[in-house]
Amino acid sequence: MLFLRRTIPFLCVAAAGVAALIAFASSSLVGQTRASSAPQMPSAYRAPRLADGHPDLNGIWQAFVTANWNLEDHDAQPGPHPELSGAYGAGPAGQSVIEGGEIPYRPQALAKRNANFQNRLKVDVSNDKTWHALGDPEAKCYMPGVPRATYMPFPFQIVQGTSQYVLFAYEFTSATRIVRMNWQQEAPVDSWMGWSRGRWDGDTLVVDVTGQREETWFDRAGNFHSDALHVVERYTPASPYHLIYEATIEDSKVFTRPWKIRFPLYRRMETNVQLLEFKCVPFTEELLFGKFRKQAAR
Repeated sequence: MLFLRRTIPFLCVAAAGVAALIAFASSSLVGQTRASSAPQMPSAYRAPRLADGHPDLNGIWQAFVTANWNLEDHDAQPGPHPELSGAYGAGPAGQSVIEGGEIPYRPQALAKRNANFQNRLKVDVSNDKTWHALGDPEAKCYMPGVPRATYMPFPFQIVQGTSQYVLFAYEFTSATRIVRMNWQQEAPVDSWMGWSRGRWDGDTLVVDVTGQREETWFDRAGNFHSDALHVVERYTPASPYHLIYEATIEDSKVFTRPWKIRFPLYRRMETNVQLLEFKCVPFTEELLFGKFRKQAAR
């Protein structure tokens, strides 16, 4: 009994100490998690210059986020046919790249987003008027539009000189777009990659994108827009190996307010790295046109 009377106070003090340490460690870890959520880049970085004095953004770049699966927070999930592909077609978990975490949909537009996801691998090209009504455009090998082209799991290349044009070339579908610097003319016609006009804001390349076809999606989760889409991109050098990418998205037909995405782009540093081709049209022929195949006579 004497032993217990002497030991119990000691155990209580020890338990209290352990609890305090756990609480302190937990609060420290929470603080570390929050602090590390934003990219830590040198604030005073000055990029190399071209002859015209503007930052040199030439190079092959790639995003390493999972926004192409879903711009918002998402769990890992099986692919459309796990009984055939197992883990091959599964989608990774990922964190939102949206400021505030969620897309501010109008109620009726949110319902359409959910329907898009359910129908993402359905296609019907039998009617010209409803050709694009079903299915993720990525699955059909259509050009991805902006900003989706930036965060697909494929690299892209910026080709920049001292002229009034900057070329963006993308591996997926070999899509390209030209950024016309200090250009005033509006889009002459809607197109899959839109109409891009650029300007410099200090060291940041600002690209105003309009004239995109309404059929493009933002991701595989069915997030979408209308023909009123307006995107303003910002490419800011943060180190020799990183750009900070931001895109402000407006579409009053679909969203209640403008919203913004943000993430880093990484320079591809492999020896002799090149932008290769991903020409996917042959991969989609069975999906799109297989049901029209003429059956062999018996």
